[in-house]
Amino acid sequence: MPRNHLFTAIIFFFATFTVSCAERSPAQTEPDTTDSIPGTSRPLFRDFMGLNGHVTLKPDLYKQVCRLLRSYHNISWDVKAPGDAITIPNTINNINWKRDVYGPWKAAGFETDICMQFLGVGLGNPDYKKLWAGHEQWAYDYGKAMATYYGPSGAEKLCTSVEIDNEPGTRFDPALFKTLFTKMAEGIRAGDPLMKIVTPAVAVKADPYSQGLNDLYGDKKILPLYDVINIHTYPTIEKSANSENSWNRSYPEDNSLQYLKVIEEAIAWRNRYAKDKEVWVTEFGYDACTPEAMKHRKDWALKLNWQGASDLQQAQYLVRSFLVFATLDIRRAYLYYYNDEDEASFHAASGLTRNFVPKMSFWAVKQLYHTLGDYRFRRVVKKEADSLYVFEFVKGNDSRSMAWVAWSPTGARTHEQKGYQPRVVNAELHDLPSLPVSVTAMSTTSEPAKEVTWEKTGVTSIRLPVSESPVYMMFRADK
Repeated sequence: MPRNHLFTAIIFFFATFTVSCAERSPAQTEPDTTDSIPGTSRPLFRDFMGLNGHVTLKPDLYKQVCRLLRSYHNISWDVKAPGDAITIPNTINNINWKRDVYGPWKAAGFETDICMQFLGVGLGNPDYKKLWAGHEQWAYDYGKAMATYYGPSGAEKLCTSVEIDNEPGTRFDPALFKTLFTKMAEGIRAGDPLMKIVTPAVAVKADPYSQGLNDLYGDKKILPLYDVINIHTYPTIEKSANSENSWNRSYPEDNSLQYLKVIEEAIAWRNRYAKDKEVWVTEFGYDACTPEAMKHRKDWALKLNWQGASDLQQAQYLVRSFLVFATLDIRRAYLYYYNDEDEASFHAASGLTRNFVPKMSFWAVKQLYHTLGDYRFRRVVKKEADSLYVFEFVKGNDSRSMAWVAWSPTGARTHEQKGYQPRVVNAELHDLPSLPVSVTAMSTTSEPAKEVTWEKTGVTSIRLPVSESPVYMMFRADK
């Protein structure tokens, strides 16, 4: 799927940086594994919802939307080149990861996943192979030092998992990456056996930004060296006569997308070859900039007519993505991104906040987190394509406290929004756990969620309007 990650981090006086991602190829389809996992083994939503962050993240602001953070941690900030002295937690650009980043995150209640990006010692440097020549043991030492200092068994306890690079894909020399992955993973295991080791972005079918699962991660020598299979997925549409670029996006339930299929394929691969591994989605998201920003599109975004979602669509589609992901056998889903500066460009408008001011998506994700934080997915009540989705969630293991979330699984593709009329369904729901204690609409502001008017049509049946914004119905079965 097309990607071109652009995110800026400014702290104290260090420089801007960019992470680039590009087009992803479609993968082969596999059987859906949605209904094969017992409900009690599903994660609670507070242990499922995550956010991609970086050094400028404001903990007190974003702790409203999740407790899981993923950090882009550049190795080339820690050292200029492999072989240099390792001075964790101090960097060569005057950051102290404990003081300036992970310490404040921990104090705010976050659990951190560190993505060790190679960048300047990887694909961001045309001479990366020469940089690593003769420094394979240093990779072990670096992994061990990272785990020893940041890991859950150490004195600092600043993170619980670590990823070995972000998106090397097929671009990184495979033999060298295998060596570095092996050495770093062995070092991490030695430094803290409780630290979860996460692969870089992978897929069943390799592409420039996702490594092929069959190419490395089924190897009997590699299998013991990682704990989590890592998926990046974006709801992009393939370029065609009706879509002039490969960056346009669609709503999450659009069956023409690879968006959910790449996850299902990875789960199927895991079930066959690596049954003890977890599957995480560590990147997904939607761009939404202002109309004013669209007037100032430039370069390829202007030439190729890049289009983002509206603020309301971003809110709807992020919440619905979390809900649909919850039906799959994945343990975590981290949305991209925490903040943007209202740039009309691919991945540059993905924030929950715009210049640290909450967008509609911030309030919608906050509501999801606080409404379902103590709940876990239990079953699909209704799943009618292009009509109505209804999912059931249970509070912990208390079967008496339940929530149903309903929405119309429809929407507009980003390049087809002109004249689009959002769908509203007059839905009649039967066999409810009880009559609802409350029915609320999706939040898009700081104001309390609005109540949705519903009509009783039977002992455990109601009728209510359901739109493309999810509706939350809360039940207490003993009332």
